[in-house]
Order: sequence, then C-alpha cells, then structure tokens
Amino acid sequence: MGRSRKSHGKRSGKAVAATSKPPVTTPAAEAGQHRLWWLPLGVALLVIVVLGVWWLRTPAPGAVPTPAAPVAAASSTPTPTGPALPPAHYVGAQACSSCHVKETQAWQQSHHALAMQVADDKTVLGNFSGTLKQDGSTASFFKRDHAFFVKTDGPDGKPGEFEVKYTFGVYPLQQYLVAFPDGRLQTLRASWDARPAAEGGQRWFNMYPGEHIDVHDTLHWTRLNQNWNYMCADCHSTNVQRNYDVASNTFKTRWNEINVACEACHGPGSRHVEWSNAGEDKKKADPSMGLTIALNERKGMHWIPNPASGNPVRSTPLTTRREVETCAVCHSRRGIIAKDTAPTGRLMDTHDPSLLAEGRYHADGQQLDEVYVYASFLQSRMYAKGVTCSDCHDPHTGKTRAQGNALCESCHTPAVYDTAQHTMHKEGTAGSQCVACHMPSKNYMVINARPDHSIRVPRPDLTVQYGVPNACANCHADKGAQWAADAITKAHGPERKGYQHFVEALDAARHGKPGAASLLTTLAGDATSPMIARATAVNELRHYASPDTLPAIQSALGDADPLMRAAALDALLAFPPEVRGPLAAPLADDAVLDVRVKAGRALAGVPDAALDATQRAARDRGFATYKEAQLAIADRPESHFDLGLVYVERGDAAAAEQAFRQALKLQSDFVPAYVNLSDMYRGLGREDEAEKVIDDGLKAVPGNANLLHAKGLALVRQNQSGEALTWLERAHRAEPANARFAYVYGVALHSAGQGAQALKVWEESLKTAPYDPSLLFALAGAERDAGDKDKARGYAERLVAVAPSSREAHELLQSLGGDSMPAFR
Repeated sequence: MGRSRKSHGKRSGKAVAATSKPPVTTPAAEAGQHRLWWLPLGVALLVIVVLGVWWLRTPAPGAVPTPAAPVAAASSTPTPTGPALPPAHYVGAQACSSCHVKETQAWQQSHHALAMQVADDKTVLGNFSGTLKQDGSTASFFKRDHAFFVKTDGPDGKPGEFEVKYTFGVYPLQQYLVAFPDGRLQTLRASWDARPAAEGGQRWFNMYPGEHIDVHDTLHWTRLNQNWNYMCADCHSTNVQRNYDVASNTFKTRWNEINVACEACHGPGSRHVEWSNAGEDKKKADPSMGLTIALNERKGMHWIPNPASGNPVRSTPLTTRREVETCAVCHSRRGIIAKDTAPTGRLMDTHDPSLLAEGRYHADGQQLDEVYVYASFLQSRMYAKGVTCSDCHDPHTGKTRAQGNALCESCHTPAVYDTAQHTMHKEGTAGSQCVACHMPSKNYMVINARPDHSIRVPRPDLTVQYGVPNACANCHADKGAQWAADAITKAHGPERKGYQHFVEALDAARHGKPGAASLLTTLAGDATSPMIARATAVNELRHYASPDTLPAIQSALGDADPLMRAAALDALLAFPPEVRGPLAAPLADDAVLDVRVKAGRALAGVPDAALDATQRAARDRGFATYKEAQLAIADRPESHFDLGLVYVERGDAAAAEQAFRQALKLQSDFVPAYVNLSDMYRGLGREDEAEKVIDDGLKAVPGNANLLHAKGLALVRQNQSGEALTWLERAHRAEPANARFAYVYGVALHSAGQGAQALKVWEESLKTAPYDPSLLFALAGAERDAGDKDKARGYAERLVAVAPSSREAHELLQSLGGDSMPAFR
C-alpha cells in the first residue's frame, strides 16, 4: 500500500479535501482587531475583493430559476426496471468454476486472484532472512515455526517482533500485513521488489524512500494512513465488510473471499446460479440471466474500421457505462460514501470520484499523484467514442489483449498510424510504440510504472506555455520542450491539438489569473470537452462565486451527468445559504447517491428562514443522507471533522465539539480539527478554551504553519502584538508559499512600525502568488503611502484584472488616477 504523502490511497479523495487547510477566514476576522488594518480602504473589506457584495445583488431565492430536473439515472447507467427480487447473496468462485472453466483458469493466474493471500511458503516471495536499513529505520526478516516475522519499530516507537499474516499483491512488488489485537491490519513499510534481479528486483525497499518516517508521522506503518481495513481491503478482497465499532475503536472486518474473485466484479451470484439450474422456460423469461451486474456492453458489437481516417466506430452505440464504472470502484481515486462499497455498476452510488484536482492532476489532466485510471480514461477520446476497459484488457487474465502496437492496431489502421511519418521514429524503436507517446508511464509505489490512460496527443507546446509534462521529454529531455514542439509542428502542422483542450481554464483557475472565471464558465458549457473536465471547471467556480458564475452552476445542477450535478453542489457551498438552499433542495432526492450526499451537505446549514416548508423537509432528508455517508467511514477523522463543520453551521456547538474531539481521538495530529474547534470556541466567546486547543495542537504538531498562525492571531486578540509577531513570522517561515500567512505577517510588521520589512515580505510572496488579491491590495496601498503612485497604480490595475467585480478594487484604482470600468464609475 505505497502512498505518496499527498495521496494516502484511493480512499482519500474525500479525506484530502478535509485535511487541507481549514476554511480561510478574512485577515480582519482572523485577528479580530481592526487596529491592525492600516490601509485607507480598510482591509476588513478584502473579504469581498473577489466576491464583491454579490449576494446583495443576487435575486431573491424565489426568483432564482429552478434547475432542470436531473435525469433519473444512477451514475450514467439507467436504473433497471422490473419486479423487485430478493437480494442476491455471494456464492463463491467455486460455484462459478464448474460452468466457467476457461474463465476460471485464466483468472487463477491473474493479479486479481493473487491480490491477497495467507502468508505461507508458497505465497511469500520476499527473502525472510535479511535486514533492511534505510531512511533511519531498520527491519529484520526471519522465519520461526513456519511463520514469517519482521522485527522493526512498533506503535510505541520501540523495536518489536511482528508476525506477517498475509501477503498483499504479487508483482512488481509484494507487501505484507501485520494483524493487531484491535482488528486492524497494517501494511509494513518494507516491501519486496518482485522483479527479476536483472531489472533491479529481488530486494527489500522502503516506501517513501529518502523520508524519515517515525511513529509520529501519519505514514508510519502502524498508523492510520497505512491501515488495510480502510485504505486497501475492499479492492483486494471480495465483499469486504469493515465492521468498525466507534465506541471501542475496533474492527471486525470480514470478507467472502480473500482475493478479488468472480463476484467482486459480477456481483453476488446466487440468482445467476439459480438461473443456470432452471428450466429453459424460466431462463428465457429472465434475459438478465440472474446477473447482478451484466457486463455485456461488448456483446454482439464490433469495431468498424475506416481505412481513410484509420479510426473505427462501434457497430452499435454504447448506451451504458456499467463496465467502466464497475472497474472504477477500484481503479479510481475516490472517496467512500456507502457502508457497502461493492460494485453495483453505478460508481456514484457507492463512491465520490475525484475530479481533475490540483495536486492530483496536472492542469492539462495528465496524472500527477497516484490517481489510478478512471478519471484519466474519462478524459480520453476513446472513452467518448464508447471504448470500454475490456476492449483492450482481458478481464480474467488482467493482461492486454495483444502486445505492443498490435493492441492499438486491433482498431486503428496500421497503414495510417504505424508509420514513421506518423510516429516520427524509425520502425521497431522505442519511440515508434504507440504507448510511448500517447500513454506515457509514471512510477508509483517506487517501482510500479502505470500508463496514463488519458491517451492524449503529445503537447510539448503546452509544456512551454504552462509547464505541464510531455511524452517527448521522457526520451529527449536534453533537447527541451520548444525543440519538441517545433518538431511536431513541422511533422503534423500547427493545428494538431488533440482532444484535451482545457488546460488554459484549469491553469488560470489554479493560479487565480485574470479571466479565470470566464474561462471556467466557458469550459463548463463546452459540449466538445470531456465531461470530467467540464465538471472540474464547475467545481473550481466555488472560488469565483458571483452573479456572473451562478448561471453556469445552475445549468450544471440540471445536467444529465451526475458528475456535473455533484460538482455544482460543491460549488454552491461558496454561496450564502439563502442562495444555495433553494437551488440545492431539488437534488436532495436525486437518483444518484453521491449527488444526494452533496445536496445534503449544501443544505445542512441552511436556516429555516431561507427555505419554504417543502425545502426544509428536503434539507432534513439531505442532512440525514449526508450524515449516513460520513458514518460509513467513521474510522476516519475526516468523517467526524466534516460533521463538526456542519454542526457549527447548524449552531449545534455541543455536537460540533464532540465531532471535532472524536476526530482528534482517532488522529491526535489532525490539524484541521484543532483549528476549527478553536475557532468555534472563539466564536462562542470562550477565548481561554480556544487558546488551549491551539496549544494542545502545537504540542502534537509543533511546527505546523496553520497552528503557528492561529497562535499568533490569538495573541493579537489579547493585545500582545510583540509576541504575536514572532508566531506569525514562524507561520510564514514554515509555509512561505502561503500568501495568506505572508499577508497577515506583513500587516503585523507594518503595525509594528516595520513598513519596509512588510513591503519586502509582500513582494517576495507575490513572486509565488502573483494574482493574490490581498497581496496586491496591500502593496498598492503601501506604495501609495510611500509616494510611488505609478507603482501603486500598477498593483491596483493588476488587482482590478484579478477581481473585476470588486467595487473596492476599482475605487482604489480610481484614487490613484487609474481608469476604471464604467460600471464602477
């Protein structure tokens, strides 16, 4: 279970969002003291630099158009119709093998069949007679009485002996699981490289090489983020039930089969067995063949080649996405939203898939973090044209249906594509392989190379413009991106841009560039772009909440694709309750669980006054759905933290306090819970408790920038400006790329009479955050007061470009003799 420090596994799509920086408050609200805000226009107003006072100009809730009724579909697959049948149950692979001999034999040699096994002499690949000393840790491996052991640092930080109970995976690496008395299975950091020695394998190695990970780190093998029960289990075994008990903080996890067997993909098979044993009349009466998930989208179809273009089309259109969404349950980055996570053929009825978020994907959609396959594939023209996983992969062996270019040539005409003219490389060389250019690989878990399934045209010109990677650099890094871009233009012309053309919008959004909101709204409505890119654009609009962006979000709320509806609900959280409540209410009863959960989150804190009776009932149903989704992962601190945020919105301080405390009980260094619990206490006037929570957090995580910043603000509120300045400086030094910390530290410096140093801090921070409104506002005011109106005007002009809807920005520019937009004159 190798995870990057950002990743923490595919269960953490939701977790990452929850563990990111706590909700950003305005500097004035943070400090609680207006005496610090020296700028003439009042930095306290900066909270609306980007948003303006848009909610005062937004139509009343009753006047907001109601979104179109969403398509009654679960995920992108139509809901089955017909008489209700009793739930099917699991029967085991043995019951399948008698009829499906060929498929069983193929599966038995697959990685799915070997995904998890009891540790014994046949299943353990590692050499349990050696020692690995690496990155400040030591692991010694040995056997005793036919059992496998490792001696390494345990949960108390001291060396101990731990028995390996299970193997985990098989190739190119194998990991090992240790059982603890509380029902947890934990993944050792030391892993076995199963590749041949000639390829660098047959050795022990550490996940996270180069990092010193002790017991205080959440990535320590005994801690939360290396826990099999949550992070791994349901994708390495069949019908996993975690059975977590909150009161005792223990697991009684069970499975039907230890590995990924037939029913992990096809669903429980009891009705299919009954169908197979029934008479012919009953068989004819049930065209579903009793299958829980009918993976038959390729049945009776074929690809029709087009010799001229080289590109085929399906003989029959693809009308469902059951296969892709079944595979996506494990081959995607997503969060859990249901107690039962087994596939249903409708991904968003059990999981919340990750969009093309910063830190996980490059701005052009290429894989960055450990994101698996699904969201990449959704970006591809292949997906748009109806290609499914099993078009390329044999579902039982797990291998591709052909090797090398022969796989692509099963659909694409070789005379068009497998030529030196197209590949720009000699036949038989590495560069002539289709995947080298269109599916470049990246290593995860140190040695596991995974191809990018967005299947894109190489774009070194985008590397020049946006800094994203390009496949050419994998072999020609010494030549540079401009050289590669010129070579492609010469060979294929300047217009060969490919299918994924959304980088400008997502890059602008990530950096807060001028025009970002307009680019995002355009992408959101662009029917020629991949749906996941459009949904990402809608989601990013949460940073640009205004009357100008609201129509795009409203449109997405009524979109037929649940990815769009879910993204729109996320974006609505940036809007005031009186706006988002009436818009979210109709989706509390959406056909797709993920949409209902997000509607519940959007509605949970909306007060009665903003809703009519019908909408209030929808809010209560939505909140119940949201709470149930959080309790499905009650073993995670993010679950309780998210509930705590909602309880704060609802004014239920007791429930919020309990939720935040539970998050800290599960993970004592979970910083967002400290920060938000302290903030809640402060809002209730309980300043002493607020400060104590921050102090407790600093004991658990002494150098955390968010806690250092919060400590500084607490001291500001106590009029201890000198000491506060020290803590605010420490926060800035701990996280120098954080513009908010730099801005507040600079204001504190200026208040202390250190204007020149404040200016230096802001200017330095602006280099890494060139479009940050707070920094631009501060610099414009500082330069104006220093008498440099030209420089001040330059900053003000940049501010207006970034925040065109802000009256304060325009007034600042006008005060400096600049020209403002007519609407603000």
